[in-house]
Amino acid sequence: MNNYTRKDILRMVEEEDVGFIRLQFTDIFGTMKNVAITTSQLEKALDNQIMFDGSSIEGFARIEESDMYLYPDLNTFETFPWRPQQGKVARLICDVYKTDGTAFESDPRYILKKVMTEARSMGYEFNVGPECEFFLFHTDDDGRPTTLSHECASYFDLGPLDLGENARRDMVLTLEDMDFEIEASHHEVAPAQHEIDFRYDEALATADNIMTFKLVVKTIAKRHGLHATFMPKPKYGINGSGMHLNMSLSRDGINAFQDTKDPNGLSKEAYYFIGGIMKHMKAISFITNPIVNSYKRLIPGYEAPVYIAWSAKNRTPLIRIPGSRGEGTRVELRSPDPSANPYLALAVCLAAGLDGIKHEIMPPCSVDCNIYEMTEQERMDAGIENLPGSLLEAAREFEKDAFIQDVLGEDLSKKYIKAKTKEYEDYRAQVTEWELGKYLHRL
Repeated sequence: MNNYTRKDILRMVEEEDVGFIRLQFTDIFGTMKNVAITTSQLEKALDNQIMFDGSSIEGFARIEESDMYLYPDLNTFETFPWRPQQGKVARLICDVYKTDGTAFESDPRYILKKVMTEARSMGYEFNVGPECEFFLFHTDDDGRPTTLSHECASYFDLGPLDLGENARRDMVLTLEDMDFEIEASHHEVAPAQHEIDFRYDEALATADNIMTFKLVVKTIAKRHGLHATFMPKPKYGINGSGMHLNMSLSRDGINAFQDTKDPNGLSKEAYYFIGGIMKHMKAISFITNPIVNSYKRLIPGYEAPVYIAWSAKNRTPLIRIPGSRGEGTRVELRSPDPSANPYLALAVCLAAGLDGIKHEIMPPCSVDCNIYEMTEQERMDAGIENLPGSLLEAAREFEKDAFIQDVLGEDLSKKYIKAKTKEYEDYRAQVTEWELGKYLHRL
């Protein structure tokens, strides 16, 4: 973790010949925004005096209270390795504040920080390691994205089958230039699908890193004439892209999820954390799987979870406990996808886990067989419920869960429900190629 001062930032900007600084922040739907300034405005930015119109950012503010300020987080200073060497471009990730000097309550970064403060008051640090998957597709003659790829590689394949190998290598090298610790990168199951895993970190740094990761992947893909997409299910009949979250709590630097005396190697806190997530999972899905397309991925047959269950032994449930124990003990949530706003996704997962610890919510028994091979009656008898089947269903579950709504706050919750319900209604009104192919010729 960097610990930069104002003086450090001014020195690095001068020493590295930085010409532009991008002040980045994230809207409620997880889209990165930025205001670019020259170095002549840097002192003003470091004094938290750069203002923007919040009413122009979807879901942020009403016209009558639209002036907002960007407060740079000095520890997020990075230069972009792909920009010119003279007059380099750097970035600072910012928090959003109101004119009265208070934090904007619907700023996703603020919401995550608020839940992390609660965790610290209970003695915990929240650590997360994400597994980010994406597709690399060709672009057309006008540079617009397609879903076309010439390759037919699969899991862990290598070149020449893996045609994205060079682009992926450049992504890894660029990320390492930006101080990411890359643990692994490989071809995924579906043709043109890739995964790059970076080291776990405390939750705020991880959310910042996910946003930076997406920017780097898309930028380097474009330099290779490709389009990188984090859309969960861009093609029918193949695996979709997930963003598995490996989560753990530490207390005084020691993993609080480990217990050598337990048959599964898990502490009571780990069980309660799982119990809290399972209790709120249907509402959490509205945040971790936030677009219509998310629910095309959450279907049987493509490795993505469908049922709310956990296991320390197999990979089919929603929550699994990876094999590593001791300091490596973690809880892996397998439903989130990379279209999620990472700040909000981590905030609701942490809040649900803490709720489980506070109220000592034990999860149901683990399900150690293949859930997909169970009959519907067997699943009912075991109390195994389904994840929401659509964005509308997830919105309804979110509306029923006052606890998860409270994590986001009343203002953001209302805006989010309204926007996502409209998104689903717009989708429902479409006439698709599938419908035309199915019905046009015979009705």
